[in-house]
Amino acid sequence: MTNICRILPILLMIAGTAVPALAGPTVVVLDPGHGGRDRGAKWGGVSEKTLTLSIARKVESHLKARGIRTAMTRRSDVSRSLSSRAATANGYGKSVFVSIHCNADPRQAARGIETFYSGSSGRRLAGSIQGILDARTSTPDRGIKFSRFTVLRCTKCPAALVECGFLSSQSERRLLTTSLYQERIARAIADGIVRALPR
Repeated sequence: MTNICRILPILLMIAGTAVPALAGPTVVVLDPGHGGRDRGAKWGGVSEKTLTLSIARKVESHLKARGIRTAMTRRSDVSRSLSSRAATANGYGKSVFVSIHCNADPRQAARGIETFYSGSSGRRLAGSIQGILDARTSTPDRGIKFSRFTVLRCTKCPAALVECGFLSSQSERRLLTTSLYQERIARAIADGIVRALPR
């Protein structure tokens, strides 16, 4: 099987859409999960793709306020392939990648926040984000977990994927749809990123 992680940058270069490698400070690449036709999880009339974009924008605002360079894999309700999201992060000389999602459980029993990683550098990033999220929210701490998600496996930089709560849980869905709680989550994610940034 062809390794899409290896051939995608070549295809993007041929198409003239590759992001040039940039020197300088670390760029934090935020990835609002899903988008466009891919709405992600949907419960109680709430779509994951809408919440992830809202939270990611708030994270970006907090990072920019601290003078940190940022990029987003999407800024509107559009579709992006998983590999192209990773390629965005790989296009920078120094970067950190954080994908933002909301969870779902068909049994509607699970609750809590969890953060995934793939490599050792991602583990440190995931631990930093999860630790601050746990300290600032009252939802169960589901910890950090290893995963081979494409957006983690295909990135060459420290990468983490945050599941901000379960849309299938009525109580967590109610929280996640409020601007106040989104702001709390976003600030915690931003602070976790900053704490883990390479010095």
